[in-house]
Amino acid sequence: MNAEPQEAHRWLEQLLGDWQVHTPDAPAKGIPWTEQVRSLEGLWTICEGRGTMPDGNFGQSLMTLGYNPQTERFVGTWVGSMMTHMWIYDGELEPDGRTLSLYCDGPDFDVPGKQSRYRDAITLVDQSRRLLTAHVKSNDGTWKELMTAQYTRI
Repeated sequence: MNAEPQEAHRWLEQLLGDWQVHTPDAPAKGIPWTEQVRSLEGLWTICEGRGTMPDGNFGQSLMTLGYNPQTERFVGTWVGSMMTHMWIYDGELEPDGRTLSLYCDGPDFDVPGKQSRYRDAITLVDQSRRLLTAHVKSNDGTWKELMTAQYTRI
């Protein structure tokens, strides 16, 4: 099998590099959260994050992103040292061409044993800035924002 990167893979290349991450609830002390993003031969984008969590503990995360030409969908996973759930993404590029919406199912953080629908949106602001906004789908079908992280290229 000899897979070739598609235009969608090239969109993901905009994420490559080193990033400083800021969230409103970031602790004043500890190691600032950073993310290093690299490519596996243009087909997979690997995002490795590390830093101090809002509770003061050290944390790490690993996100993989790619594109499946057969389904014409973005795919990926997210795991973190702070939980045991593996988030499995299925996504699409929004019509604005700047926002990648990644959908997944996972544990409801308010109701033990219940599953909820989530949407993580990666928005490219410019070449040096991007946002990651996490949403949960409400019972009325609307998306409720959970948090936004601001990424600045180092």
